[in-house]
Amino acid sequence: MVRKGQQVVKAARRPEVRLPEPVVWEGGELEPDGDYDGLEFADLDLAGQEGAGARFMDCAVRRCVLDEAVLAKARFLDSVLEGVRGVGTDLSGASLRDVELVDARLGGVQMHGSVLERVLVRGGKIDYLNLRQARLKDVVFEGCVLVEPDFGGAVLERVEFRDCVVRGVDFSGARMTDVDLREAAELAIARGVDALAGAAISPGQLFDLAPAMAAQLGVRVVP
Repeated sequence: MVRKGQQVVKAARRPEVRLPEPVVWEGGELEPDGDYDGLEFADLDLAGQEGAGARFMDCAVRRCVLDEAVLAKARFLDSVLEGVRGVGTDLSGASLRDVELVDARLGGVQMHGSVLERVLVRGGKIDYLNLRQARLKDVVFEGCVLVEPDFGGAVLERVEFRDCVVRGVDFSGARMTDVDLREAAELAIARGVDALAGAAISPGQLFDLAPAMAAQLGVRVVP
């Protein structure tokens, strides 16, 4: 819990993932509504595979290719995704709880309508992350690069951006509670400045955002 003046910004609770000794997955392609428990998926090409509605518990997904993999409404519980890469991965409506996403290289990931709780996104780069209408609770973005992420209409509670680059973010219609943006290494908001109620920003960020805020209020700054 961090104090800022008379206000209190509640810190996010981080996941504590302790994986059991993994069993190497040797089962071929993913299956819709599949049930995967205590498995390690390592160095696999999962591009285009259909795993919608699947459940992954105590799993490790390492260095796998996820181009256009269909994982809509999948559930990841107490799991680690490390070094995954891909474009157009479909995780719409997915549920991630107690998950670490480490050093990912992803583009155009569809996570609209998803639910993230106690999730750590550390390192890596994610372009055009779609989190519209998603619910994020106790989520930390740390040391990563987010290019044009879309949080439109999302609900964010205890979400932290630490030492990460956030470019062209869209917060339109988002609802925020205890969202901490102060330690973002770079913050550029394309849309949704008016949705920052419930967020904490630094004095320097306030200065940088002043023109956008003035425009939102209809204030003309005349030299």
